[in-house]
Amino acid sequence: MENITFHNPNLLYFLLLLVPMLAWYVWKQSSMQASLRLSSIQGFAQMPQTYKYYLRHLPVVLRSVAFALLVTALARPQSTDNWSNTSTEGIEIVMAIDISGSMLAEDFKPNRLEAAKEDAIRFISGRPNDKIGLVVFSGESFTQCPLTTDHAVLINLIKDVQQGMIEDGTAIGLGLANAVSRMKESTSKSRVVILMTDGVNNQGEIPPLTAAEIAKTLGIRVYTIGVGSMGKAPYPVTDMFGRKRYQQMDVEIDEEVLTQIAHLTDGKYFRAENNERLEQVYEEIDKLEKSKIEVKEYSKKNEEYFVLVFLGVVLLMGEVLLRQTILRNVP
Repeated sequence: MENITFHNPNLLYFLLLLVPMLAWYVWKQSSMQASLRLSSIQGFAQMPQTYKYYLRHLPVVLRSVAFALLVTALARPQSTDNWSNTSTEGIEIVMAIDISGSMLAEDFKPNRLEAAKEDAIRFISGRPNDKIGLVVFSGESFTQCPLTTDHAVLINLIKDVQQGMIEDGTAIGLGLANAVSRMKESTSKSRVVILMTDGVNNQGEIPPLTAAEIAKTLGIRVYTIGVGSMGKAPYPVTDMFGRKRYQQMDVEIDEEVLTQIAHLTDGKYFRAENNERLEQVYEEIDKLEKSKIEVKEYSKKNEEYFVLVFLGVVLLMGEVLLRQTILRNVP
């Protein structure tokens, strides 16, 4: 019974009706008087009892048990002893985010870097089964967070990311290579890098396509995202008096290289021109990889009321049959 649950457990309270039913039956039996009175029954004392005497209470027993069975059936007992486990390997994802000075451009609100961080956090929060890591790069690259399932720690580390943490520049190849190296020892069947940048590779010892070739060799898929509006974008600068002002700078994204990286590794290139589009890009990537991270444990519930209904009906039919045949009362 420890593995049985009821879909409608409140209906079991109807079993309490058995108490007044049986009490009424006992009172009725004790109040019944014989229609033929004898001065003495001494002459009948030695007569043997027939089987009808022993069966006289059987109808009410059958009726009570049938009532209990049918009420229990209405409560819909369900067994939960059959557990199914579907365990597909979760995806390993490393997010490589450009933190160069151009990421402070305010064609995104409040700027490209903060928008990227917000959408990355939203993306991570929707994938509780995955191991996710974070690599940041500009003129250099380093691992901000290794692959982990502790997403609370990862999100806090993302919030701590700031422009200026490392030497300025755009080393796309180095950032990608660092992200790939985080997964080179992994045995996971599905490994993904999400590479986000707003510029052209201008630093680092590793060319972007060389890093992509390494990713391809290791079976790592790379989704690339070019961040920045078309044409020019407002970039904040501080003048000699400490006042903040804006200057328009050209948006230069090496879309050809980013497209080649994605194509080479079986990934996809996305262009995000504003906050809304960047959010949509993460949603698209989430859908593309969703089918591979389903890890569920669920119980298969079986309905158990059929047998109770069958037995209840059989007992009721048995009671009716006894009352109309063997235990029939003659007026």
